[in-house]
Amino acid sequence: MGYLTEDESWQVIAAQRRALADLLETLTPTQWSTASLCSGWRVRDVAAHVALASQPLGWSLLRDAARARGSFHRLNRDVALRAFPAADELIAVLRRDADSRRLPFVTNYRNLVPDILVHGQDIALPLGLDHPVPVLAARAGAAHVWSMGWPFHARRRLAGLQLSATDADWRAGRGSTVAGPIAALLLLLTGRVAAAAPHLHGPGAAFLASTDHPGATGKLR
Repeated sequence: MGYLTEDESWQVIAAQRRALADLLETLTPTQWSTASLCSGWRVRDVAAHVALASQPLGWSLLRDAARARGSFHRLNRDVALRAFPAADELIAVLRRDADSRRLPFVTNYRNLVPDILVHGQDIALPLGLDHPVPVLAARAGAAHVWSMGWPFHARRRLAGLQLSATDADWRAGRGSTVAGPIAALLLLLTGRVAAAAPHLHGPGAAFLASTDHPGATGKLR
């Protein structure tokens, strides 16, 4: 339930790349260096990661992986920053390659939809900026993340809860209800619990916020 076709997915990705480029163009140097919702990542780190998705990855990735000492989180950040050391170049690449359907061999277009939606919020929310999330795209992203295991393990983290969107035809899981906009549920599914919590309600929402529930914490990527 909730998936987009491949062509629809690429249209979402292209539109979100352009929208993110527009947002980034307005930022001050201080905002570029602001901590994002991704633990240990600044706004510029997240933006570089998004721009990297349209670029081919060469054999140097193996060397980068060795330097990251097994940390996929660190590998993602370091490769992206080396590719785009300058903010203006990063923004230009997002615009130039907005319609590109080239993919690194490590991912697919289904992964890119929730990736760009969530990372847009990783950047915008800490800055207090509005960066709208298309409802149908967020529904597709939520459905995909729910179907995945690594890296979010949403089914396991959110066991005992039923997630129910209030603005889209989407629900998942069984148990105490956690309801809210699909964009907030997507943040919850990907571990952005604190950012999602103000927009969620229902019997399960308070349970989720307690440290006793495994969904109360999540490693952010």
